Amino acid sequence: MSVRLPITANPVPGGVAFDRIASQYDEIFTYSAIGRAQRQLVHRAVQPVFVRGSHILDLNCGTGEDALHFAAQGVEVVACDASPAMIDVCCRKLATAGAALPVRFLVCPNESLNDLTGFAPFDGALSNFGGLNCTANLAAVGRMIAPLIRPGGTLFVCFIGRVCAWEIAWYLLSGRWGKAFRRIHSSGSMAKIGGFSIRVHYPTVRQIADAFTPSFRLQAWRGIGVALPPSWLEPFFRNRPRILRCLQWLDCRLSAWLLLRGLADHILLHFVREEQ
Repeated sequence: MSVRLPITANPVPGGVAFDRIASQYDEIFTYSAIGRAQRQLVHRAVQPVFVRGSHILDLNCGTGEDALHFAAQGVEVVACDASPAMIDVCCRKLATAGAALPVRFLVCPNESLNDLTGFAPFDGALSNFGGLNCTANLAAVGRMIAPLIRPGGTLFVCFIGRVCAWEIAWYLLSGRWGKAFRRIHSSGSMAKIGGFSIRVHYPTVRQIADAFTPSFRLQAWRGIGVALPPSWLEPFFRNRPRILRCLQWLDCRLSAWLLLRGLADHILLHFVREEQ
């Protein structure tokens, strides 16, 4: 039950960059063995909250995998992304889903979340796999999204982690010291996406929590990819499915451990909307 609905006609740099890779994104990450394993971990954590009949917002929805997954479970979803090309992929997937699903796909960058007031209130929201790492002003996102979520509602945000044990170990062993510690720079690092240079930020858990205060209270957080490797190691693990299954099993059990969760490829934070 959806068509592409452009909300803003002003392209943002991140949206233009992701336009360039929209047609390859599923092959690069979504359908990769590591990408599927990490997404399953997020769904396992979020599923008990986003139940049938809920009305949720999916920020930075990419090619719509999360939105379509939850819509198939009877969750009503409004999903948005800054990239029109990504939204086009979402709509093509929806058209071939074989069922009328309760999901709408919209073109809307994080900087224009005020345009979504007509779809509010939401029971909760999700931003998965680093969409917010490309946003410099998290506090502004927090201010705009707060009125969209009902008091007591839930916000899940999955960031690329600041310290990834897998990445540091892999690059140190290969002698690439600059790459090993690229995430810890306070100003972030530049990434080439679709031929564009995009600054990627790696905030700490404290910085993320502060950005969403006082409208949201941090309930809990965990690692996604404590044992599982980053997706760029897919070529090494593609033909090692048993190892990946073991690492995913370990991830389920280690993701909330105090001393390990901060060393993951991604971190998933669970916020609760404060009472007004």
